[in-house]
Amino acid sequence: MCFTCRCCDVINRIPHMWFLREIEIQPDMTYNEEPIRILAREIKELRNKHIVLVKVLWQRHEVEEAMWEPEQAMRKQYPNLFTEKQNTDLDRGKDKVID
Repeated sequence: MCFTCRCCDVINRIPHMWFLREIEIQPDMTYNEEPIRILAREIKELRNKHIVLVKVLWQRHEVEEAMWEPEQAMRKQYPNLFTEKQNTDLDRGKDKVID
């Protein structure tokens, strides 16, 4: 503990919690990530077209880190994410139109 200030005392009172997750690293230093679920759906309006986006919760990420992805690409690559119940929930007035 420092005698000139109490910073060490304050730091020692803060609980430090680290959560380590095991990740399998590929030889090219990448790792695979799988989407867990779709959180929201929005329609992006451009000048000549509309793009449907879905907010995807990815494995090993928190909800705050969810990413907006094009729905068409996600349907093609991960069709299991789009079950009937999820589609009904997303289609039932939860679409947002963003400029």
